[in-house]
Amino acid sequence: MGLDMYLYAKKHISNFDFYPQDRVLNREIKEILGLDDYIENGEASLQVQMTVAYWRKFNAIHKWFVDNCQGGVDDCQVSWVTREKLVELRDLCVRASDDKDSTLLPTTSGFFFGSTEVDEFYWDDIDNTALKLSAIIGDEKLKDYDFYYHASW
Repeated sequence: MGLDMYLYAKKHISNFDFYPQDRVLNREIKEILGLDDYIENGEASLQVQMTVAYWRKFNAIHKWFVDNCQGGVDDCQVSWVTREKLVELRDLCVRASDDKDSTLLPTTSGFFFGSTEVDEFYWDDIDNTALKLSAIIGDEKLKDYDFYYHASW
């Protein structure tokens, strides 16, 4: 039990004729899943979602998502995150790490949220977050995906 945090990449894959590349991919996925009966149904579009980042009990990053993407409401909701927000968070992590300034990403307490100490684990998480987000932002294969944040505890 504890604060588990996920960043998802999600894409809609249409089954309509005016999106021929999506329609082919839609067909292939449905065949793999054994859903062939739905191939010809134009309304049977797909949503593909994958976890592209995961954090465990890193409450400073959770606080940032709550404050910047969830309107300050922390209720385990799934929240849309723009690519610009991911860049903003990555840059903030880099700046915090370079300047050793924990006030840029302050910790927060909560139900099984983990430590609020600014220690070596905090700085490791800051650096790892910057690396994860740089990879996600720079991945050309993810350019057509939407991003969503979700935390649970």
